[in-house]
Amino acid sequence: MIAIKVLRYDPAKDEKPYYETYEVEETEKMKVLDALNYINHKYGAGIAYRCSCRAGQCGSCALKVNGEVKLACKAEIEDNAVIEPLDFDVLKDLVVDRSEIENKIKKMKLSLGGDEVPQDSEMCLEILKPEQYEDSKKLRGCIECFSCLSACPVVNETSAEYAGPYFMRDISKFALDPRNKEERAKLGFDEGLYCCTTCGKCAEVCPKEISTVGGAIEKLREIACREGVGPLPAHKEVRELIARTGRSVELLDEGFIKAVSGENKEKSNIAFFTGCLVDYRQQEVGFALLKVLENHNIDIVVPEDQVCCGSPMIRTGQTDIVKELALKNKEVFKDYDTIITVCAGCGATLKKDYPKLGVNFNVVDISEFLIDNLNTEDMKPLNMKVTYHDPCHLNRVQGINKEPREILKKIKGLELVEMEKPNQCCGAGGGVRAGKPEIAAELGKEKAEMIKKLDVDAVVTICPFCQINIETELKKEGMDIPVLNILKLLEMAYEK
Repeated sequence: MIAIKVLRYDPAKDEKPYYETYEVEETEKMKVLDALNYINHKYGAGIAYRCSCRAGQCGSCALKVNGEVKLACKAEIEDNAVIEPLDFDVLKDLVVDRSEIENKIKKMKLSLGGDEVPQDSEMCLEILKPEQYEDSKKLRGCIECFSCLSACPVVNETSAEYAGPYFMRDISKFALDPRNKEERAKLGFDEGLYCCTTCGKCAEVCPKEISTVGGAIEKLREIACREGVGPLPAHKEVRELIARTGRSVELLDEGFIKAVSGENKEKSNIAFFTGCLVDYRQQEVGFALLKVLENHNIDIVVPEDQVCCGSPMIRTGQTDIVKELALKNKEVFKDYDTIITVCAGCGATLKKDYPKLGVNFNVVDISEFLIDNLNTEDMKPLNMKVTYHDPCHLNRVQGINKEPREILKKIKGLELVEMEKPNQCCGAGGGVRAGKPEIAAELGKEKAEMIKKLDVDAVVTICPFCQINIETELKKEGMDIPVLNILKLLEMAYEK
C-alpha cells in the first residue's frame, strides 16, 4: 500500500482547499490516473478530475504531481505523491477553469486566411514540399493540455501582460507557415513576445516535447526584427555595443583578459571562453578559475581576441550578426581541444547554437570539467551553509544540475540546503532583464523570498546574469547574502 495526498476543494461548500490522504494498493506501472480511479472506486471519494483518452493524446488530464506538471494518464504514481490541480482557478478538486484560455483562443481567430477562408480559395489547393513547412510542423503537435501555461513563471509569478507559451507557439505555428499572409509578429509582440525569459520550463513539461522557446518564440522574435516590430530599445543598445566593442556590456575597471594577457600558457590545449560579464564585470570569477585550475596543475589559455558568443542577439531575435561573431570565435579557438565556460548562457550557445552555424567546439561547463577530478585533499573546511540556484540555460539547455551539487558536497565543512524551487527561473534571461526589468525584478524577488527562509551564508550558481539579478533582489529585500559563482567557493576552500 502507498499513501497519496490529494488537494480537495469544492467552492460551493469549502472555505479553502485542504489535503486528504488515501491508501492505494499499488500495481506495477500504476499511473496517477489509475490511482485516482482506485480512490474513487474504493472509498467513494468523489474526487473531481478530467480524463478521456488515457493515451496522452487529449491533454485533458493534466495536473501537478509533487509540484511538477504531468499528464495523469502517463505519470507513474509513487508513495507519498502529492496531487494538485494546475495553477488556474479551480472549479472543483483537480478540475480547473479553462474558459479564459479557450475564450482567448476564439478571440484571436488564428487561421491561415484570417477570419474567413473560402473553400475554393487557391490557398486550399497549394502544394507544399516537406522542407517548406518543417518548422511549422514541429509546433502542430500541441494537445492543448495547457501544462506550459500552468508552469510558466512569467504567467504565474508576475504581473506582466504575457499571453504565455501556448499562445506564442500557436502564433508562431502560422508565422512559420509559408502560406501565411498575416502580420503574426505584430500580434506576438502585442501579446508579450519579449516577456519570455527563455527558461525552457514550457518544453520541460510539454508531453509532446515541443520546443516552444527555440522552435517558436526565438523564431518569432527573429521575424519581428526582420519586420521592424522588434526588438525592444534596450536590446538595440546591446546590439550596438557588441558591434562596436565585441562585448554586450560596458567595461568597468580593467578587463580580465587584458589583466592576464601576459600569463597565458600557450602550450595548453585547453582554453577559457570568458563571456562578456566575466571579462568586463565579474573579473574575480575568472581569477578564481585560474587559481582553482592551478591547484589541479592544469594549464589553460585565455585567448585575447575572443568576442561575445552572441547569446543576447539570438535570444532577442537579432540573429543577423551572430554568424560573424561565431566565425570570429571559431578562428580564435580553432587550435584548442577543450573550451571551458563558467557562464550558463555562453555554454548553451556554444554547445547548441554554434553547430547550426557550422561551428563545432568541445565545450564543457566548469562543473563538468571538475566533477571527476576534483582535488579535495588540499581543501580547508569552509564551515558555511549554502543553497544552489539552477541557471535555466545550464539545467534545462545543457542538462547539468547534479554536477554542481556533487562538487558542493565534496567541499569540506560545507552544508548544502535546497530552496523550495531551485530550478525556477530568476528572471535574468532571454533579454528580459534588459528589456523588461520589472519582470526580472518580480521573478528575482520570488527567488529571494525562497532564499530568505533558509538562513544560509551564501547562494551559489554558475551564471553571471543569475548572480547579478538574485543579488540585486536580495539587497532590495534587506538581505546581505552574497551570491557566488561556484568557483569562488572552491577558491576559498583552496586558500592557504
